[in-house]
Amino acid sequence: MSDSYVLIQIHESDNVAIILNQGGAPKGAELPGGVVLLEDVPQGHKVALSDIADGGEVRRYNEVVGYAKHEIKQGSWVSEKVVDMPTPPALDELPLATREKPAFEPLEGYTFDGYKNPDGSAGTKNLLGISTSVQCVAGITDYVVKLIKKTLLPKYPNVDGVVALNHSYGCGVAITAPAAIVPIRTLQNIAKNPNFGGEIMVVGLGCEKLSPSRLLEIDDEQAINILPNSEAARTLEDHVVSLQDENHHGFQDMVDHIMEMAEAHLERLNKRRREPCPISELVVGMQCGGSDAFSGITANPAVGYASDLIVRAGGSVMFSEVTEVRDAIHLLTPRADTVEVGKALLREMQWYDDYLNQGQADRSANTTPGNKKGGLNNIVEKSLGSITKSGNSPIIDVLSPGERIRKRGLIFAATPASDFICGTLQFASGMNIQVFTTGRGTPYGLEVAPVIKVSTNSTLGKRWHDLIDMDAGRIASKEITLEEAGWELFHLILDVASGRKQVAADKLGLHNDLVLFNPAPVT
Repeated sequence: MSDSYVLIQIHESDNVAIILNQGGAPKGAELPGGVVLLEDVPQGHKVALSDIADGGEVRRYNEVVGYAKHEIKQGSWVSEKVVDMPTPPALDELPLATREKPAFEPLEGYTFDGYKNPDGSAGTKNLLGISTSVQCVAGITDYVVKLIKKTLLPKYPNVDGVVALNHSYGCGVAITAPAAIVPIRTLQNIAKNPNFGGEIMVVGLGCEKLSPSRLLEIDDEQAINILPNSEAARTLEDHVVSLQDENHHGFQDMVDHIMEMAEAHLERLNKRRREPCPISELVVGMQCGGSDAFSGITANPAVGYASDLIVRAGGSVMFSEVTEVRDAIHLLTPRADTVEVGKALLREMQWYDDYLNQGQADRSANTTPGNKKGGLNNIVEKSLGSITKSGNSPIIDVLSPGERIRKRGLIFAATPASDFICGTLQFASGMNIQVFTTGRGTPYGLEVAPVIKVSTNSTLGKRWHDLIDMDAGRIASKEITLEEAGWELFHLILDVASGRKQVAADKLGLHNDLVLFNPAPVT
């Protein structure tokens, strides 16, 4: 019977729709509208609602997501095998800042309980961060972090944790190459994240190219000529341990020095308490990973609705992932707040086009086998669903990779689409809480900031009931509306940011490493 199967057609002009039913639908099934399947079609995959001619447009989201490689009959499975990918929008022909700004009313009366910092920012966690200036010291850093958690943290109950900020940069790299600014400013800005409250430590070796002082934004020449008892000298003494220091006599002496410094930072962190903070100090990173065909109709639009609520309440939202924006950039440039912001969007798209070309790759490399199993044919279709995370607010600023947030509102923070690199760069830009949508499922999490996991379909939400924080698949089954899901997520963001609720990844201790983006040469 046709009413036992559910098709989701996003726009009336679309000539494909996806199957909602768990397990998909078999050959011969009669679908709503009288379409009869000519072959088995998995859940989330597309069905041709009418005949599509050889070379004809395949339309979803009222946009062209591909061209038929040959004639596609009504009722056929429209998989990636039968669709050619369109070319990306030309960057020199796009309208900039042309859309009339939506008349959103301010959303008042909302706060979150965070940790206030002297610079006015606020953290959602109260953490000691121990950064490294080079991978050589990562072993000792990990050793000490385990020791701190075991012997020191129990004495400081108001501190949420201690995090090793290890990375693969620092030496054996072209430190003066123009693109080296990306990993360097990323590390510098990670140290400024409000979740650390200024209590950051740097463990260095002593012979590396990236000096520890530079991570505190004291350049090498300044560090050499620092006067005793000056503010810079006190900063280095309070925050930096160099393992090759001639005063260290053996491994245990190094460990003792780091532990002594850590305890001084923990004592200060332990004095912090949660207190009401304005939403203006909330910086929410929006990201997706393991996307499927439901992403653009459930979780990502719900995230977009919540994004608009955060912005209306005075907060900031970052969306990212250049290769998941590039094919939908024509829908974003009109939303730029100014022509200059529009040009900055184009600048980041061109930079990444050039970066991929240098590696003899293109944006099609983004789509994963999991994306395709989830019903996404190509990066064009994936991008159209991805950008819905940005909601409808004007884009007020654009950040290059690793730059720190400058304005409040909706921001495009340029990053690769890699989950771990995107999360690292958003954190460096000032993100203090993240929302992560997934259709295929991933246990991704960050120790440095809470990550709210939102499933795009209820099959995943139920199967991973103890890994997913919110099931947006209920939108597709009409258990809740998009608006209700957006408000639910908005309140969940505030509860998690305030420490009233703990995300699944934090309960289970599932945390990924931070991963730097280094487009510069390695020597």
